[in-house]
Amino acid sequence: MLTPRVRAASTGSRFHVDDMSSAHVYLRLPDGCDIKDIPADALEDCAQLVKQNSIQGCKTNNVTIVYTPWSNLKKTAGMEIGQVGFHDQSLVLKVKVDRKNNEIINRLEKTRQERYPDLAAEKEVYLSQVRQAKRAEERAARAAEKAAKEERKKQEDMKSYKHIMKDEFMLSNKEVKEKYQSVEEMEEDFM
Repeated sequence: MLTPRVRAASTGSRFHVDDMSSAHVYLRLPDGCDIKDIPADALEDCAQLVKQNSIQGCKTNNVTIVYTPWSNLKKTAGMEIGQVGFHDQSLVLKVKVDRKNNEIINRLEKTRQERYPDLAAEKEVYLSQVRQAKRAEERAARAAEKAAKEERKKQEDMKSYKHIMKDEFMLSNKEVKEKYQSVEEMEEDFM
């Protein structure tokens, strides 16, 4: 999903023309995908769209497009409108666009849709799903730990003599003396 100039979820990536005023494109990645997993054609689409929507970049060849995870964006009070920095420069990736590709631009323009989503609601739904998944993970981990603990206890009980040394199976010397007259009689009863 290509979304110009909107706040992105934490799974998004932000594209813009380096060192030039330009529109920003946010690419929302599926869960579990990393910025390095962006397919080459989607990367090219984003780069061409950013170049096309840059006042200076659309007239210039050989522009550099920088992109980074949304979570790496840094905005301070002293920055100009639209200007951002980066928390970690090593997470900033670059791609070079030699020239405008009209085929890509025309395809993107033909499939363009104007939507006005409720981004706050979408973000809340997303965060709710993340919380539910985390709780389910924690429940599964607790259940696995409980099962492992029960299995350890069962193994300990099997190794110990607790199940053999029960009072109901034991006879005191006094009870043996009352039941048997001699040792031979007790041994014969044992077999």
